[in-house]
Amino acid sequence: MNSTSAPLTRQRGHAADRGTVTAFTIVWLAAALVLAGLVLDAGLAVSTKVNARAVANAAARAGARELDLAALRINGVIRIDQGKARSSAASWIARAGLRGTVTVTANTVTVSVTTSQPTQLLDLIGIRSIPVHATATAEAITP
Repeated sequence: MNSTSAPLTRQRGHAADRGTVTAFTIVWLAAALVLAGLVLDAGLAVSTKVNARAVANAAARAGARELDLAALRINGVIRIDQGKARSSAASWIARAGLRGTVTVTANTVTVSVTTSQPTQLLDLIGIRSIPVHATATAEAITP
């Protein structure tokens, strides 16, 4: 009688453990998926940031090229034509399909570009997009 009760005790012990590995696996799989989402979506956000920075740099340089030629020829003063500079920089931003602002002073143009990167895997946990912002400044120089 002793020999038949021992196997039943072992079976009960195994039955109580049933499903433990499954829960452990699900938790670790979810954590790995979130980590993969961070890696993938952060990489895409960095790529978008690099692109936004390139657009901001190009737009600022385009605006800084728009010199006030009359002031340069008459007085030798390097000054930016603010209307042309703002228009030129805004045109670069619009062609890139981004939103941004342009600030023009006497000899500098500052461009701020704002966009967002839609997420691929982080969307599963409710993060729909990652905001991206880039700013660049260019200074007018003597031609």
